[in-house]
Amino acid sequence: MDFRKTIKELAGKYLDETVEIRRHIHKYPELSFREFETSKYVQEILTGYGIPFKAGYVKTGIVARIEGKDPTGKVIALRADMDALPIQEETGLEFQSVNDGVMHACGHDAHTAALLGAARILNETKDEWNGTVLLVFQPGEEVDPGGARLMLQEGIFDDITPDLVIGQHVLPEMQTGHVGFKSGMYMASGDEVHITIHGKGGHAAMPHMLTDTVLIASQVIVNLQQIASRFVPAGIPVVLSFGKVVAEGATNIIPEKVRISGTFRIMNEEWREKAKEKIRDIVNSTAESMGATAEIDIKDGYPVVFNNIEATRKAVSAARSYLGDENVEEMDIRMTAEDFGFYSREYPSVFYRFGVKRDDRETGRLHTSLFNLNEKALETASGTLAAIAFDLLKNG
Repeated sequence: MDFRKTIKELAGKYLDETVEIRRHIHKYPELSFREFETSKYVQEILTGYGIPFKAGYVKTGIVARIEGKDPTGKVIALRADMDALPIQEETGLEFQSVNDGVMHACGHDAHTAALLGAARILNETKDEWNGTVLLVFQPGEEVDPGGARLMLQEGIFDDITPDLVIGQHVLPEMQTGHVGFKSGMYMASGDEVHITIHGKGGHAAMPHMLTDTVLIASQVIVNLQQIASRFVPAGIPVVLSFGKVVAEGATNIIPEKVRISGTFRIMNEEWREKAKEKIRDIVNSTAESMGATAEIDIKDGYPVVFNNIEATRKAVSAARSYLGDENVEEMDIRMTAEDFGFYSREYPSVFYRFGVKRDDRETGRLHTSLFNLNEKALETASGTLAAIAFDLLKNG
């Protein structure tokens, strides 16, 4: 059996159905941890394919299982996220979201549809490979604490431990038909930093009689820039950005407190913890030196996404064999975060991108109201995912 040829034929054969699945999910998007109808729909499709599953993880999550001719072999888990974003869609598509203020603007509809497409292919070829494939349909990737973390806590792999977890994600800048990989550190951790500066407010015309919380908050932001420029080693990518400053005073009133919120991202888990302690030290010392006090709340977000080096090498080889060398790209690191990091922290993992760029019109950026992917990419996504799993199960 030429499995690559067979998978390509099946991916093409079922493309229309995969597109139909994607359009249905796109039309009826649901926010994180509320994917009840989406989950029911996925369960109906799995039932139709004859693939057994267990549902109800974190209420809407699903784990299905396909066993090869000898299920005692390697175990590979394939993961897709199902949640949408709180965005009002403006694409004008005939299958545009009917749920006001909710849109699949990050491609999770495509991820879920592609995983179902890959599941059908693998289920039809299961007599040709050994081992077990787990299909993880996950809720809540877009918001803390992350559906991946919660599904793992609920024991989705307690009965059967995966040798490898694989996930994929749309990339609007990449040509449709292409995929991209990055071995090792790929995506940053993502933590929220919330700071409140407390002081004695008062009339802005008499600064000597008060504590200028606005000035102190500004100095805190400036001083914290040394986290990236002076504290973390230069070879470790790091970002500390503040996008929200709330000082509810007036033109002539200094408020008693100022709130600052931002994001901290880094590519190294050891320095992630060290830097958070340094953030606390800088904030407290700055506030104290200027006569104020500070509250600091750092909410732990998603960990670093680390692609297992050997598994990524094998996945790249499988993708090249399936798509051709010219259609497999080497990716750069990304400072965005993904809760797939919870899987990669616990198990050997590979997380890669597939291109969804349109030729006929603007694709739009992720997390925007105009994001509109090229549905031909679903053939690449379902086929490549199945081909990688098939190759690793058949050849190790």
